[in-house]
Amino acid sequence: MQERDSHHNWPRGAAVIGAGTMGLGVAECFAAAGIRVILTDATPELTRGAKGRLLHRARGHADAGLLAESAVVMVEAVETADDVAGTVGDVGLVFEAVPEDIGLKQEILGACSAAAPRDAVIVSNTSSLPINDLSEFVGRPGRFCGMHWFNPPEWTPGVEVIPAAATAPEVVGRLVEFLRAIGKRPAVVGDGPGFVANRIQNALFLEAVRCVEEGLASPQEVDEVVRSCFGFRLPFFGPFQISDMAGLDVYENVLDVLKEGLGERFEAPESLRKLVEEGRTGTKSGAGFLQYTEEEQERLLIERDRRYAALNALLEDLPPVDAGFGDGP
Repeated sequence: MQERDSHHNWPRGAAVIGAGTMGLGVAECFAAAGIRVILTDATPELTRGAKGRLLHRARGHADAGLLAESAVVMVEAVETADDVAGTVGDVGLVFEAVPEDIGLKQEILGACSAAAPRDAVIVSNTSSLPINDLSEFVGRPGRFCGMHWFNPPEWTPGVEVIPAAATAPEVVGRLVEFLRAIGKRPAVVGDGPGFVANRIQNALFLEAVRCVEEGLASPQEVDEVVRSCFGFRLPFFGPFQISDMAGLDVYENVLDVLKEGLGERFEAPESLRKLVEEGRTGTKSGAGFLQYTEEEQERLLIERDRRYAALNALLEDLPPVDAGFGDGP
């Protein structure tokens, strides 16, 4: 979490509508970056309680050595308002974080659109609702965009930025620049079911549950396999770089075995088969899903090993949290 004036003077203020887990975490993140934040929840009473929870959250982070005391002071300065109109009337960014109910989103986005300044950017934090549908609730939808933050929002760097068809390109650019300035790692993705993160995350989850249901492993052993085998690589490389380094011909062969044993859901994509046929088998051939110079081929493997060694050392000091028991379903 970036602290103190890291946002290059935009927005001039941020309204956070909805004070659940995500709303409070984002409010803390914005405030720590030196942004004036105005917070509201469903009722004035809930708003006052939310401000207390926000301060408790920030002080807990400071006590754990995760947040500077100066940042706590900035969180203490977060303002509250009793309703949407009083929250959004003088800000450059409106961050809507109410529950995932399309009717409620329609009501709140409409109210934000009516009361916010004409040049204010309005974003909706959602993990699954169609962004094009939400954009219809906003007057002047060119200023509207979807966002998907991840829990805990203070510390998880990734944010999906999901433009609607009507979203102005300059709004997308401004949001990406802002998120990077406060220490996030935004990715602009399309408006499909679950966007990108939830689609991939839930595919993994479904196979993990199947492994337990089929008696291959306990939940604890599945978690161990994920975090210490292929999941170990994921802080540094995504699936395309990983598959290029392993060899796309190897992936094709493994998928053929999985399809024979587990069915059509493991059918190798035609794009993969075509790359292998063309000899583009990954870093060893200089090209796979991505292309690599000779210098990159060598450097990628050295830098991979350097990062894996450093992560192993970190895990010696901060091993996985040992919590939970039972054999699952």
